[in-house]
Amino acid sequence: MVRLWRFAVQEGSGPEEPSNTRVSIKGVYALAFTHDFKCFAGRAAAIALTGALALSALSAPATAQDEVRWKLQTAFSPDLPGLGSPAAYLSEQVDAASGGRVQIRVFEPGKLVPTLEIAEAVSTGKIQAGFSATAYEQGQVPAASLFNSPPFGLKPWAFMAWYYEGGGHEMLQELFQDEGYNIHFELCGLTGPETAGWYKEPIESVEDYDGMNIRFAGLGSEVIKQYGASVTLMGGSKIFQALQTGQLDATEFSMPMIDRLLGFDKVANYNLFPGWHAPANAVYLFVNSESWNEASEANQALVKNVCRAATATSLAQNEYNNGQILETYQEKGVNIQDIPRETLKKLQATTEEVLQAEAERDADFKRIWQSQKDFQKTHRLWEKRAHLPADFYDSE
Repeated sequence: MVRLWRFAVQEGSGPEEPSNTRVSIKGVYALAFTHDFKCFAGRAAAIALTGALALSALSAPATAQDEVRWKLQTAFSPDLPGLGSPAAYLSEQVDAASGGRVQIRVFEPGKLVPTLEIAEAVSTGKIQAGFSATAYEQGQVPAASLFNSPPFGLKPWAFMAWYYEGGGHEMLQELFQDEGYNIHFELCGLTGPETAGWYKEPIESVEDYDGMNIRFAGLGSEVIKQYGASVTLMGGSKIFQALQTGQLDATEFSMPMIDRLLGFDKVANYNLFPGWHAPANAVYLFVNSESWNEASEANQALVKNVCRAATATSLAQNEYNNGQILETYQEKGVNIQDIPRETLKKLQATTEEVLQAEAERDADFKRIWQSQKDFQKTHRLWEKRAHLPADFYDSE
């Protein structure tokens, strides 16, 4: 029997409130991938979940020492597909695969601790586990934002390759350990690029950011600050009301299928593309180190493999749904606006300046950023030759 505990808390809501929109997470999601990554991610999900189930089947009958009972608070509602839903997927699948030996209770944002305090709560043992983005910790750990793919950084399948094969996982563990955090991390969800944000007025140039009150997360926030933007970081459930009341002029948050659930199209008419600031968006399972080490090797392997399956599945959800959401924008009165190439070049140049300045201040940031850049350069040799150009599909 699959058991999933979900405890609701409302931090503020808007139209189409996510807590009323249940996302199906029974069994394994159907994987529908784009040409670029369907083979890679599809095999990853299949192998990962098969491995998890095999480990469970071969394990000995559960004893008290074998059992895992973790409380997990997520930073994102489990009803947000691809962003919060992997936490619910993790809970269901480890329970089912272990026959109840491993149980992870999922608590919604704010139920146990404030969203932006999840890492601290996990590290101190206040809760055994969390589900969040490392970028939320960039104030205390500047290099943490690099593990959500920095502006103009790695695309999702390339980020996955760097994380699993290029030493990214080990760098993340070392980074937080050296900063005194008591956390074990597992990549447990990945989506494609976010949109470049929702605005009440059209954006014609970088100068339009001057004086704007905008919700923005990650390193991209430091970039637009250079153009005079006033940046606020707040949880997703609070953004709609802030836009509606005029506290915010604009926001970035996520991809179309999530932004729609949060109602942004009802309070801001201009949706910018591409998501230069977040070409890939990763979410992680945070586990208190003592709790992780107390788990048996079999239980650790089960959690790791289900997280790999969740990562591939969330990427599939993202690619399958976002085009369908964009098709509805015209009838909803949403203006899809493409950022001019010359503006993107300015943003890219400013991004380089911001990241270089951070690298000069922080040795960990420099080391991890250089690793990503080295891989990106090598990967481009493959990517630009192996894949058809995006505009090829528009040609007749």
